[in-house]
Amino acid sequence: MIKDKNNDLGLLILRFAVGALMLFHGISKIGALGMIEGILASKGLPTAMAYGVYITEIIAPLLILIGYRTRLSSLVYVSGCIFAFLLVHTRDFFALNDHGGWKIELLGLYTLGAVALFFTGGGKYATSTSNRWD
Repeated sequence: MIKDKNNDLGLLILRFAVGALMLFHGISKIGALGMIEGILASKGLPTAMAYGVYITEIIAPLLILIGYRTRLSSLVYVSGCIFAFLLVHTRDFFALNDHGGWKIELLGLYTLGAVALFFTGGGKYATSTSNRWD
């Protein structure tokens, strides 16, 4: 089995990595949207948009984890990553951190992992596999 390709197991691991790790970010924001509301207000955007973090960092990652509408969930997830980048990290795009790595490498990994899932779907170990958004 080790030498045989198992794309579906790889997709399950990717779903777990992308979903579970972002879920921690979302859970930490439950009841603590003040910082996000402040950033939105400073950019002239409605502070109610802060509640979108619950969709992009809790609901979408949970759906990715269980493999329900993986492609659609990944699209929502990526939109949250792009919004975070545009709102907070634009000046870091061409910056390196203190160790020589890309300053927003974590956001980049989350985004690209979800983009990969958008193109591949969740695989056969997903709870839903027959819809075009799976």
